Amino acid sequence: MKPSLQVRLSQHLALTPQLQQSIRLLQLSTLELHQEVEQMLEQNPFLETEEDTTPTFEPLAERLTPAERSGERETENAAEAASGEASDDAPAMDGAEFGTTEREDWENGTERDDFDGIRETPSMASSASSGDNDDFDPQDRNPAAQSLQQFLRDQLPGMRLSAEDLSALHVLIESLDDDGYLADSLEEIAAELAESEEQREELLERLQCALKWLQSMEPTGVGARDLGECLSLQLRLLPRCEAQTIAIIVCKQHLALLARRDMKRLMAVTGADEALLREAQALIMALEPKPARRFARAEANIIVPDVVVQKSGRNWKVVLNPDVMPKLRINDLYAQAIRQNRGSTNGSGAGLSSRLQEARWFMKNIQQRFDTIQRVSQAIVERQKSFFTHGEIAMKPLVLREIADELGLHESTISRVTTAKYMSTPFGTFELKYFFGSSLNTEAGGNASSTAVRALIKQLVAAEDTAKPLSDSQLSLMLEEQGIQVARRTVAKYREALKIAPANLRKAM
Repeated sequence: MKPSLQVRLSQHLALTPQLQQSIRLLQLSTLELHQEVEQMLEQNPFLETEEDTTPTFEPLAERLTPAERSGERETENAAEAASGEASDDAPAMDGAEFGTTEREDWENGTERDDFDGIRETPSMASSASSGDNDDFDPQDRNPAAQSLQQFLRDQLPGMRLSAEDLSALHVLIESLDDDGYLADSLEEIAAELAESEEQREELLERLQCALKWLQSMEPTGVGARDLGECLSLQLRLLPRCEAQTIAIIVCKQHLALLARRDMKRLMAVTGADEALLREAQALIMALEPKPARRFARAEANIIVPDVVVQKSGRNWKVVLNPDVMPKLRINDLYAQAIRQNRGSTNGSGAGLSSRLQEARWFMKNIQQRFDTIQRVSQAIVERQKSFFTHGEIAMKPLVLREIADELGLHESTISRVTTAKYMSTPFGTFELKYFFGSSLNTEAGGNASSTAVRALIKQLVAAEDTAKPLSDSQLSLMLEEQGIQVARRTVAKYREALKIAPANLRKAM
């Protein structure tokens, strides 16, 4: 084979460290971003937090004198020449270079199985309204800041137990799960702690005695090993009556029949008439299936929105939430020292200059991250104006490509922006992905959003006759009467996503 020289012209994208950092920061959640900022503050001495009232992310050019700007431009031009524009062109790169959107997780390229995004809970509503209160104490979100274990340990001094019984009770308290149930059986606990068979038998007896003490403590039902035992412990404290006796029998032996609303079988196995069973059902429905619910920390469910939608005349505008934006700046003292020693010949000056440039790039990439989030959020709001006026039933079909084409970005960039980023709206706080939904055909030839169809299903179920709940087939026919073509299996899929039980379990007893 004869050797030869060939000239080929090709284009490729070089992922500089600055560009890689920009992509990585874009896909981080708010919590992950703050962790990244804390790590950078520890590693880079030129970066510090803003302590005064200077606006967040004040442009560097506005804080430098004309003489200083000329010096800064020398290092910035070299970095920009290597990495290119890091604004709109950076995310719009070919997805094959760094990984594209996982289309298998999306229906019609837009939605995953978690259809409803994030619904507003009372804790979310309080977090959205607490941002303007500087004196707000995070502990106020959860009045019961005390843990279940600590609440139980506080009751021990008044029980006058022996040291052995007290130790066994401590073991059981530490074995409780988040709902207040005993996570492991007594046999498993004894086998894990005992060193011999004789010790295991003795420890098992002591644990059985300690369990009775635990189940007598507050909150009632704590220490139960299953739901039936938990409900029975609470029923025993109610005034004795025939309905209470029937309720205890149902909880101990026939909870499955009660869950299936099988009134005839319940009447047969308990010997009670329908009226008495309904009284027993009312007693059971008033009980607490999770004794430790009030000790759960509400902070775990709080979502802090990245953007807030506000009414602006007849339109809606998106503003960034200042509480989630890190307030950073360059240490002027260190930066000035670097500029004064720019002409030094020792190697330390070059290393410090690179750390200074690293701090500037970090600030620019964070600013770019929030700018991109705001642009994407504003584009979503413009496409979904009806939602902010009429709610989810007015949601329109929307896919990632529509926003990407409008903003001149890549679909993978829109996917990164809408993942783990949240928007506060008049109807609650939602993940940005919530506003994307596949389209369903209508008789008029138009399209209906799957989100709006789910909202309509929810309305139909809420208005149904509980004595004759609507089946999935009936819901499909009712939607078809309104011009929306939805298969029964799709209705079942949406109903399960809304956590709505099947028709046989929604039927009133």
